[in-house]
Amino acid sequence: MLLLQFRLEGDRYAIDASSVVEVLPLLEITRVPQAPPEIAGVCDRRGTPVPVVDLSQLLLGRPAARRLSTRILIVHYADASGTTRQLGLIAENATDVIQRETTAFVASGITNHRTPYLGDVAVDAGGMVQRLDVGTLLPPSLQQILFGAAAA
Repeated sequence: MLLLQFRLEGDRYAIDASSVVEVLPLLEITRVPQAPPEIAGVCDRRGTPVPVVDLSQLLLGRPAARRLSTRILIVHYADASGTTRQLGLIAENATDVIQRETTAFVASGITNHRTPYLGDVAVDAGGMVQRLDVGTLLPPSLQQILFGAAAA
């Protein structure tokens, strides 16, 4: 399987490339007043507004660093109603793709109900990489804010 890799504070994460529509540079994002800090705002993708979530804020509790390697990943996201939508994810150091067999990923031995989106891990010469499941990334409260009643 092909995975898009990104790094947060030295830790490697990967998203299945089949869920990624496009990788964009860190574009201008319109902030949404009073939104939770995980919601970076809205970006314009070819005339269509796309909500954007900051992965650094969601996972680590701090905003993403503005670097040349910080990207917006436009992904397919199926909300709670099953409707597939586009969602932007700000990811630091999102410059690599990796190829791994599905069987290379194994359970980490840690289950955290607060982070259901963190999946199995694989180890290679670069260290450990953890899969991130886009489908379980957003808690219901953020889905409601981003997608409204349709997500409930």
